[in-house]
Amino acid sequence: MRNVVEILDELQTRAGKDPDLRKQLLGTRLKSDPVSAFCRTCRGMGYELYEMELIASGEEFHAAMKRSTNGGGENSPMLTAEDDFYELFFSSLESLDGAKTEDTEKN
Repeated sequence: MRNVVEILDELQTRAGKDPDLRKQLLGTRLKSDPVSAFCRTCRGMGYELYEMELIASGEEFHAAMKRSTNGGGENSPMLTAEDDFYELFFSSLESLDGAKTEDTEKN
């Protein structure tokens, strides 16, 4: 079974090559419950991704990183959305759209 990071990486790669998929994934952000809509869309494509896994994975990853530094005594403040894989994923997708738009305008 793939973990959340692997799923998001694969989706990001696929969405980078497929504008229709990117549009579909970005469209989930417009729903009344965007995280659930995103996870449902992912499950519909064969990716076992659930809301709590998505939310918890970023927090767990960040906590493990903090524990691994300075002998586990790291207490620096977390940056906004630093542990939010969902927001980081969509930020990346949105930047792909921006980059493609800019590339198109230059040609």
